[in-house]
Amino acid sequence: MSRPLVLLPSDVRPVGIHPFHCVGEKYINAVLNGADAIPLLMPSWGAGLDLDGGTGPTPIAELLNRVDGVFLTGSPSNVHPRYYDEGGADEPAFMLDGQRDVAVFELIDACLAAQIPLLVVCRGFQELNVALGGSLHQAVHETGEHHDHRENPAKDRDSQYGPAHKVALQPGGVLADLIGKTQFEVNSLHSQGIKRLAAGLKVEALAPDGLVEAVSMPGRDVLGVQWHPEWRFPERVEYQALFKWFGQAARRFASARRRT
Repeated sequence: MSRPLVLLPSDVRPVGIHPFHCVGEKYINAVLNGADAIPLLMPSWGAGLDLDGGTGPTPIAELLNRVDGVFLTGSPSNVHPRYYDEGGADEPAFMLDGQRDVAVFELIDACLAAQIPLLVVCRGFQELNVALGGSLHQAVHETGEHHDHRENPAKDRDSQYGPAHKVALQPGGVLADLIGKTQFEVNSLHSQGIKRLAAGLKVEALAPDGLVEAVSMPGRDVLGVQWHPEWRFPERVEYQALFKWFGQAARRFASARRRT
């Protein structure tokens, strides 16, 4: 059986004076070697946006007819607050990516409608919550209710992605059954987090301060985590389990599509 195709939407970042569409290598590696699937990078077209001199509709429907899974990755950028009725977009530290916003929210809607398996991480985790009507804390560390979940920029990359805190898995949840533990340690590299959980999402794991760290959608192959399981996933059985689950879900979808 051929390996399933997994779609990864790109960030849009300036390189010099030009915008580039890109995806972190660690995410590509995790799909290829963790999910045993073929990663396919999707440019983040945005309907009505100026794409270096040209505009056009996002061909998401055409892409989803060809893929077996969607993986929404993390990113240095944040979801624009206009999508969840918050202020703060003009703050200098608030990194934005308008083209990814437009493309990914269309992609999530189409992916859920087609019941394509969906794995979401970090920014992708926040995008899913917002797409379904939830909201975000723009600065978790400023709420007075939660700890500081950001990485230490003074540390090297290995240290930044090292274990930061434990997560408590909800009994009887998808994640608890998948991993076979009640808790384990995860990394933490985010300033934003779920404020109001969207209807339709089920909490799968919580941080010690009560922040939602993982979600699922009952009856669907949809799973999301706030941490970064793609980082050195061969060294962590808990992280491997997520990508193995995703790969299996994508293969089931591909098999069912072939039978129709």
